[in-house]
Amino acid sequence: MPLGLPDGISVCLFDLDGVLTDTAAVHRAAWKATFDPVLADEGQGEFTADDYAEYVDGKPRLDGVRDFLASRDIHLPEGEADDADDKRTVNGIGNRKNDDVLGRIKRDGVKVFEGSRRYLEAARDAGLRRIVVSSSANTADVLKVTGLAELVEGRVDGVTIREEGIKGKPAPDSFLAGAKLVDAEPAAAVVFEDATSGVEAGRRGEFGYVVGVNRIDDRHADELRKHGASVVVDDLDDLL
Repeated sequence: MPLGLPDGISVCLFDLDGVLTDTAAVHRAAWKATFDPVLADEGQGEFTADDYAEYVDGKPRLDGVRDFLASRDIHLPEGEADDADDKRTVNGIGNRKNDDVLGRIKRDGVKVFEGSRRYLEAARDAGLRRIVVSSSANTADVLKVTGLAELVEGRVDGVTIREEGIKGKPAPDSFLAGAKLVDAEPAAAVVFEDATSGVEAGRRGEFGYVVGVNRIDDRHADELRKHGASVVVDDLDDLL
């Protein structure tokens, strides 16, 4: 199995946050900073790591806002896309979270998992196509500042999802769009994901292989398997 993949795989579809870059913790912290004041106003407990994993990780930003608020029985108006980040609407909360993430990235930078960089280089050298599929609207900026843009051939990201009306993870549509960029059938593509929603998207899309990337703990590894991972690794260079 070259690169740890079954025969017939010619396309790699990589999630970004938590798979290629160590930005999942950044997003988790930004979500917590965003939701905790809302929860305090409602007299509810704080946003937790389990909340992040179950309701927002890997999903388009506004879907994450809706799903988490619904889990706490909090109902807010949708508002408008350009709502100020202090407005108590779904869009306002989403914009607040995005502003927080951008501030953290600007202040602290973005770390690349070196095992993932090595895997991208090996995939390139092996002639595999390489596409990033992420729910983040900041994907292009992150790829540029990390130098990963030179190692991938295209992307489907939060901007694409919004502009083209693509269903977000756990629906398989964003990964299917990624495969379509290089005219590949799902069976010829492997999905690399650290979020259960993304792994489920890979399973539902009937992709040839789904690699779950566990950066958390044994319980998360089990959840990745339950949601459809073909294999679970701690780092991509475990496959080399």
